[in-house]
Amino acid sequence: MKKALVISGGGSKGAFAGGVAQYLLNNEGKEYDLFLGTSTGSLMVSHLSLGMLEELKELYTNVTQKSIFSNDPFTIKMVAGEKIISINHLNTLWNFINGRKTFGESKNLQKLIKTKITLEMFENIIAKDKEVLVTVSNLTTNQIEYKSIRDCSYNDFCDWIWASCNYIPFMSLLEKEHCQYGDGGFGSLIPIREAILRGATEIDAIILDTEVIQTNRLPAKNPFSLLFDVFDFMLTHVEKHNITIGKLAATNKDVTLNLYYTPTVLTTNSLVFDQKLMRKWWDSGYEYAKSKHKSNMSEFRPDVLG
Repeated sequence: MKKALVISGGGSKGAFAGGVAQYLLNNEGKEYDLFLGTSTGSLMVSHLSLGMLEELKELYTNVTQKSIFSNDPFTIKMVAGEKIISINHLNTLWNFINGRKTFGESKNLQKLIKTKITLEMFENIIAKDKEVLVTVSNLTTNQIEYKSIRDCSYNDFCDWIWASCNYIPFMSLLEKEHCQYGDGGFGSLIPIREAILRGATEIDAIILDTEVIQTNRLPAKNPFSLLFDVFDFMLTHVEKHNITIGKLAATNKDVTLNLYYTPTVLTTNSLVFDQKLMRKWWDSGYEYAKSKHKSNMSEFRPDVLG
């Protein structure tokens, strides 16, 4: 049997996925042969393949806006105790003046990746014969690409992780090998089918969204917020398509597919990195996975079945 862990995109909500993964690896004793991530999921899979949960938790519970953005396109204000997100017009104007292609820049994230995913980690993953893949969107060829650690140099693999995380046009655009790359979630937000195509017979998929849409968005107030809403709309339906195709493929191939959704809406802007909230989400993910497994076990207890 070949077991796979698949983690969807979701920005700061990746902290919830970390908590779920911690429970699965430490408490359920899960061992995976294949780790496949998109966007924030791509940032997690290297640590998870080596069982480096404490290091991953430290990363996801201490990251800030400055850790990600070298030029932050967002302004965060507190209004009546609530965080209100708007566009930082000065920063976006600065990017346009400098001839850049995006509203914001995420060069700090690029540096963070190389700091937290070291050459030693890269070599250890290769030595353990784990298959680790990240999802990127090739905007030039209009294709989704899955970059395997086995086919990359260390520097290239770090570039692909960065590209997979870059939610353009709010973050940086990777230009590499005569192509332009961005967030893998634009085409494959939760790559279940790819895991099946690579031989997985049992898959745990962590989906950083609720199973049923639970919120209505407020009307957009400017072109930037409208663009964000349009992107969110498209990604929601990409996700649903990915899950539907994944379920069909799993049924046809007799693959065991376990889905872990967020039980509640965590945030409406996953590009805002709040340390306090992300610590809470990590713990919530752990408790959710724990309760889900306890619930599944109770369904098979003789005293429950009568």
